[in-house]
Amino acid sequence: MKKILVPAVIVPALFVLAVLWAAPERKYTGASSCKLCHKAPLQGRQYAIWQESAHARSFASLSTEAAAAIAKDAGIADPAASPYCLNCHAPLADKAPELKAEGVSCEVCHGAGSAYKKLAVMEDRDKAVQSGLAAFPNASAIQASCLACHESAHGTAFDFDKAWAAVKHPVPSR
Repeated sequence: MKKILVPAVIVPALFVLAVLWAAPERKYTGASSCKLCHKAPLQGRQYAIWQESAHARSFASLSTEAAAAIAKDAGIADPAASPYCLNCHAPLADKAPELKAEGVSCEVCHGAGSAYKKLAVMEDRDKAVQSGLAAFPNASAIQASCLACHESAHGTAFDFDKAWAAVKHPVPSR
């Protein structure tokens, strides 16, 4: 009986380890990688829309007097170093510290881009999704993602429709 149990446990465990080992490690590449293609009007100017948004300045906002006051009320000494603040103002700070200054950038919502950033992959949406591009099926899914940080943030009401109108960035052909 013991001879059967050992292979029954070890073989599936080895299979799981092999799958995990073969899975590509997806890395965050930064907004500059996205900029290469997503800056043109034909592509929808997504990079420019992000760059002009408060999302692009969300980490920098942690160094303002207003942020210091909010942090002080919350018992936080330095909002720019606080995991609590960074969770929303620079969500990639722990996964890709070199991208912290980008604030809420492309890959925060769309996933680590190393495997889908190539043009040949991005031209095929299904292939891009299989390669790690996070695609939202509908506005409700987008809203749920936004609410993770914006739902009653600092006591400020969040109007999703208004906020989404300011930052949405569809590809014109879609």
